[in-house]
Amino acid sequence: MNEFIQNLVHEFQLPLNNPVLVFSLILLIILIAPILLRKLNIPGIIGLIISGVIIGPFGLNFLAKDSAVELFSTIGILYIMFIAGLELDMNEFKSNRNKSLLFGFFTFIIPFSVGFPIAHYLMDYELNASLLIASMFSTHTLVAYPIVSKLGVSKNQAVAVTVGGTILTDSAVLIVLAIIMSNDRGGLDHTFWLKLGVSLIIFSAIMFLLIPKITKWFFTKLESEKHAHYIFVLSVVFFSAFLAEISGLEPIIGAFVAGLALNPLIPSSSALMNRIEFIGNSLFIPFFLISVGMLIDIGVVLSGPKALIIAAILTIVALFGKWLAALFTQLIFKYSSAQRQLIFGLSSSHAAAILAVVLVGYNAGILDDYVLNGTVVLILITCVVASFATERASKRILLTQSDSQLSNTELNLLNNEHILLPITNLSNMEKLLEFALLIKDKKSANPVTVLSVVPNNAEAEINIISTKKKLEEFKVQGAAAEIKVNTIATIDHNPSSGIARISREIMADIIVLGWPRKSGVLDKFIGEKIYTIINKIDKNLFICQLEKLQLKQKRIFVISTPLAEQEKGFEIWLQKIFKLSQELSIPIVHFGCESTQEAIKLKMKKKHLSSPISFQIFTEWEDFLVLSKHIYEDDLIVLISARKNAASHVNYLDNLPNKVEKYFSNNNKIIVYPQQYSYVYEQDEDISTVPLQKSIEAFESLGKGISRIFHKK
Repeated sequence: MNEFIQNLVHEFQLPLNNPVLVFSLILLIILIAPILLRKLNIPGIIGLIISGVIIGPFGLNFLAKDSAVELFSTIGILYIMFIAGLELDMNEFKSNRNKSLLFGFFTFIIPFSVGFPIAHYLMDYELNASLLIASMFSTHTLVAYPIVSKLGVSKNQAVAVTVGGTILTDSAVLIVLAIIMSNDRGGLDHTFWLKLGVSLIIFSAIMFLLIPKITKWFFTKLESEKHAHYIFVLSVVFFSAFLAEISGLEPIIGAFVAGLALNPLIPSSSALMNRIEFIGNSLFIPFFLISVGMLIDIGVVLSGPKALIIAAILTIVALFGKWLAALFTQLIFKYSSAQRQLIFGLSSSHAAAILAVVLVGYNAGILDDYVLNGTVVLILITCVVASFATERASKRILLTQSDSQLSNTELNLLNNEHILLPITNLSNMEKLLEFALLIKDKKSANPVTVLSVVPNNAEAEINIISTKKKLEEFKVQGAAAEIKVNTIATIDHNPSSGIARISREIMADIIVLGWPRKSGVLDKFIGEKIYTIINKIDKNLFICQLEKLQLKQKRIFVISTPLAEQEKGFEIWLQKIFKLSQELSIPIVHFGCESTQEAIKLKMKKKHLSSPISFQIFTEWEDFLVLSKHIYEDDLIVLISARKNAASHVNYLDNLPNKVEKYFSNNNKIIVYPQQYSYVYEQDEDISTVPLQKSIEAFESLGKGISRIFHKK
């Protein structure tokens, strides 16, 4: 008994050494701290940092800053930088790269210019120490980025500009650090500059040329091994961090660049992206925040007035410099006050980069204990200020977007968006479901509904049971992307009637269909039922042929008919194409009439659609194949068609699907039939109208042929 008690006491001896007990304590803090402080309207990030202060070696000494904590802390900061690069809207970033450059310049030069004279003249530090302290003020770590991501404003232009500026200012600071350290050692010569330049060129070439190609090859060869994709991505992140380190930069820069390199290959609505964010936000990032708190020694800070004065000066100058940079950015780009506050919140927190600068300078004897401990206090205060500022600004932006961008009717439609996915061929189902998950608006409360229509015959009940079992697999695919998938197996005399009935029952507004096969006589007869669905169902139809992996797409090539903007479903297909462009990080090319293009530009401005798009006038519908010289094999072709009697219907559309399939067989293709403003539902199987319709079409073709003969003469 005594031995048991002694062992128990030994296990709980402070600091804790049992890895299971240490891990359990940290997980308990990660669970409880944000929940408790949320009731006090305090961001969870602050709770984790304060928890680190309490349990750290300078607090209650529950945990020591050992190798295990250091490892998880390093993973956490790399994860923050990686997710920041991965979630960056590349289309927004490219369109605002000049703004990111200017903000990066402001957020580096303004704090540096303010900090150097204060460090050199007011605090009386020598030249190298003053330069290091000034460069500390220019750094910032995106500690508050998880708040932006959680609240759903990561696509805002202010966020894109701030994140883009982060890589510029931190790179500049770390290059300044390398220069100062080399100068302190007396090695600042042409060899240093040559080595730094060559290593940066090689690092950039590997990250932006080699890594994307390897990733595409890996994702293609192991398409079904989803768990392997996540392990591969993690290995790329840490390999990139290592490459940056041997190139003379900090590992956090390598992790951010890894996010930029993989950004076009990992859609934000994919299951892989969900896994990356879930594990990072649940485990690695909280570990890092706790480790930041463990660095703070309150006793040293309170030991005398000099330590408090230096800590106060460092903190005030750091916050003031970043606030000035945000103010200049707001004035030049005419941002709102909420966007200025968001920029300040994201860029005012100091953690990883400033620690790298201070510890290197401290170990080299350039900086003293006062600066080291003052910097730790600076980290705590700036992280608290940044968290409050970012959360408040994000909520203000959300309220502004809800008021200005969407009316009550539009919000109601958005929240009720319902996508129906009828299937006949289970082998092609995975790509169609992946497409539906990509275009689905996350604000919609409705699930993606997968439908299978079973023939109403003697074996209907047996087929219903087996079909339901097969459909359960697709719920798992949706759950991996945190999107609910509902499955329906129903009985009907023919598929088109079943699809029409269910679409009305669940009030679906978008139907995603697979491309009909037409290999044999029977398949051709079955394939023609797609036209029955088109004419019978007044919904937004997306008929998709997606054979290639979507990460191979380079452009979305959109062809729209004249007056396409007059259809009720115009805004729906436009928003879905722009969302697809954002998910795949590829530009849009539009061929159509001038009035449609003007309508698209107006919608882009009203709805703040930011994907890059180019326009070209196209009116030669009789010579549709002239477009072949503009379309490449890696283009995703989207043809905006129309039903008969629709405002945008032209006779040339009747045979276009066959031409698209025949002449662009190597491309992924989508044909869209938008919803119309006025529509009369046809009877289920009005056979009597078929011969009449065929006769009218024959007469139209004959008339066109006769007119061409006279025209030639």
